[in-house]
Amino acid sequence: MRLRPLSAAVLTACLAGGVVGAAALPAAAESAAPAEAGAAFFQRTATYPVFQNVPEGVDPSAPTVAEISTITEDGTVVYTDAAGKRIGFLDVTDPTAPIGTGTVDLADLGHADDQPTSVTAYGEYLLVVVDETGGDFTAPRGRLDVLRAADRSLVRSIDLGGQPDSIAVSPDGAFAAIAMENQRDEEATPDGGEEGDLPQLPAGFVQILSLGDDPARWTTDAVSFLDADGAPVPVVAAAGWDTPEDPEPEYVTIDERNKLAVTLQENNGVAVIDLATREIESAFSAGSVALSGVDTVKDGRIDLTGSLPAAPREPDAIAWVGDGLVATANEGDWKGGTRGWTVFDAADGTVVWDAGSSFEHLAVQHGLHAESRAEKKGAEPEGLAFATFGGTPYAFIASERSNFVAVYDMTDPRSPQFRQVLFTTNGPEGVLPVPERDLLIVSSETDEAENGVRAAVNVYSFGPGAPAQPSIVADTVEGSPLGWSALGALAGDPVDPGVVYAASDAVLSPATVFTVDVSTAPARITGSLAVTEAGAPAALDVEGLAVAEDGGFWLAVEGATGPENAVVRTNADGAVTARFPLPEDIAAHVGKWGLEGVTTTGTGADLRVWTVLQRPLWNDPTDTEAGTVDGDDVTRIGRLDPASGTWDWFGYRLDATQTAGDWIGLSEITAIDDTTLAIIERDKLNGPAAAVKRVTRVDVPEIAPSAEGLTVLEKSTAIDVLPALQATNGWTQEKLEGFAVAADGALYAVTDNDGLKDATGETVFLRLGTAEEAFPAVGPTPQPTPEPTPTPEPTPEPSTTPEPTPEPSTTPQPTAPPTGAPTPSDPGALPATGADAARLLPLALGAAGLLAVGGSLVLVRRARRG
Repeated sequence: MRLRPLSAAVLTACLAGGVVGAAALPAAAESAAPAEAGAAFFQRTATYPVFQNVPEGVDPSAPTVAEISTITEDGTVVYTDAAGKRIGFLDVTDPTAPIGTGTVDLADLGHADDQPTSVTAYGEYLLVVVDETGGDFTAPRGRLDVLRAADRSLVRSIDLGGQPDSIAVSPDGAFAAIAMENQRDEEATPDGGEEGDLPQLPAGFVQILSLGDDPARWTTDAVSFLDADGAPVPVVAAAGWDTPEDPEPEYVTIDERNKLAVTLQENNGVAVIDLATREIESAFSAGSVALSGVDTVKDGRIDLTGSLPAAPREPDAIAWVGDGLVATANEGDWKGGTRGWTVFDAADGTVVWDAGSSFEHLAVQHGLHAESRAEKKGAEPEGLAFATFGGTPYAFIASERSNFVAVYDMTDPRSPQFRQVLFTTNGPEGVLPVPERDLLIVSSETDEAENGVRAAVNVYSFGPGAPAQPSIVADTVEGSPLGWSALGALAGDPVDPGVVYAASDAVLSPATVFTVDVSTAPARITGSLAVTEAGAPAALDVEGLAVAEDGGFWLAVEGATGPENAVVRTNADGAVTARFPLPEDIAAHVGKWGLEGVTTTGTGADLRVWTVLQRPLWNDPTDTEAGTVDGDDVTRIGRLDPASGTWDWFGYRLDATQTAGDWIGLSEITAIDDTTLAIIERDKLNGPAAAVKRVTRVDVPEIAPSAEGLTVLEKSTAIDVLPALQATNGWTQEKLEGFAVAADGALYAVTDNDGLKDATGETVFLRLGTAEEAFPAVGPTPQPTPEPTPTPEPTPEPSTTPEPTPEPSTTPQPTAPPTGAPTPSDPGALPATGADAARLLPLALGAAGLLAVGGSLVLVRRARRG
């Protein structure tokens, strides 16, 4: 295999950085957040899909969730499954390999319509809170089931006198408290109000249980926020709650003084109750927040210049965080939500700290921005917990819509310090710190089997060492993180080994090229460049990216129909300068699965642009059942001569899948050298079902494609990427989309998070070793025998558009590749073809010798921008 020579700039960078000839490192080993020596963090150790724990006879695709969880003394996590109307059991004594140990159906304890709302462990017992309302909002009811943890038998059921929500047990074990929400009917209209408004009686309250060794002797006492006439008691009346005559308690927490703090989300209120006296000691409004620096419009743009008028916090989860302070997750409900969390003085409701827009910015920085929620409640923090690990107090805040938990150091609870982000499965709700086992358990409630999104229990271990995730983050520029998502393409800088480029697909508009600094771990997005066409922002579904020889980019643009697919050329400012549509007789057979990936080989008159079609050519793109042009297992590799606009086509044989609803397709093409191509081949599966995520090698024959039939090229597996994706211990991502070779031969890959649509949102940026390891030199390229299948005649012509004057921008721009291509006669020069090139140490040393002049070695390295 002929490798391209190193340029002086690349040689300098490799020798100075000590990377020439370096062995590949696993992603986990290099993915580290800046941390002081010996610092401890949370590492994800396992993700357990709870559908694997459903009872025998239950369809695994049936809805099943994990909402609130607890843990027993023997290391069994117990989680509520309202969708399945059961509670589940999970052995986490080995946190790297949780084992489902079955469930208890509530139908066996009461009625088939019963739903668990919360659960907590109490010594040898489990306290399961059950909603028996069944949709009858005007007659709410519920119970507490006491189960013996050892054999899961029912010990006692206690009537709670209303519809329950959350439960908490006091640290000394003397009390339990349950928020009796008696929630409103969102479709009912009260007198003088609008649909879903308060008041909707009966009012909610707090149920307090006095506990002890014998459940038969436990007693209950209801604490009401209203007097006998139904009016708010004085402390509540003075608190400033919304509609205080209809309180709806949401979440409870108890501190070491046996003080209960409870949120009333719909009322935008918080109350503190002394459990020993059953007195309401304080009550206050959670107040309102006006936000700036957030995205407020659902338009495909991550625009952090928006602002929102003051809205009520409407908190959900609450926790005591020390010094008489409580923290709330301000999810919002019918009137509000402020996209963050707040620390209050529990005595009088004084705000001592508020996250403002910073929680939302964490989502953006980590590629977890949910554009679909921009006009609603954004990242929507819902769960919150507090615990001390290794002597340090931490707060954990879960984002329901962006699928992460943010960890904060609460050494000074009046000034929380962000520590790390933990990726989760969809809809994290239950946050359970287990400091005695150095574990954090996060349960997620979103379950959509048809989309491959399944609820799970996420397990994290606390200990020394930098976190393995995230693997890529964005820099902050002028106070706001660079917005990014859905990285569907990747390309190496032809000169700087520390830089690769990535591009977003149709999730973002306009199409954007990002500069990624891979010299650090995690990798950092340092700049962005919007693509324009005819002077306007260009909305393109970019599925492939390559660096052009004069400093611009080649893009593979996928369309909704065959004719909308094109290879697009931009200049260094991101302006489209040329379009190369598919030949009509190819486009006529392409459906919604079009161009994926783009790369180049050669220079000057020998420049060729390569791309792939994701799936086979269809006889009728509107009816995939009507068959294919080349065979059901053959798709196409295209080679474009941009000078003439003509195309050549080769065939690529896809692997087969035996999974119903699945298909195998291509996602990327990258030139290793002028005769060797790397291609991503993958299935449509994710999570535990994921099976095919690989980079294959295709050697291009020296002969031209046969005119008598389609030449199907031989392939071999270069890298099986599935183990690397599984090694994250998270939800195995479906869309392995981008693959690049850096200037020093290092290999990188990235997953497309689809903008969180039918996906967890986590982006995995992989470091996959070196080109010389994955694509070793081989003998002569085999000459394949053409297959007797018709090849449509290409009839393309490039179409050009005027180059507009780029708009000035303060956003850092992607590093422009060198604009002057070195002549091929310079043996030490790297032709700036935009093709990702592998590097070998012997070639590097040879190039070094050629650079020696008069006993001096002249080293040249191009400065990076962004």
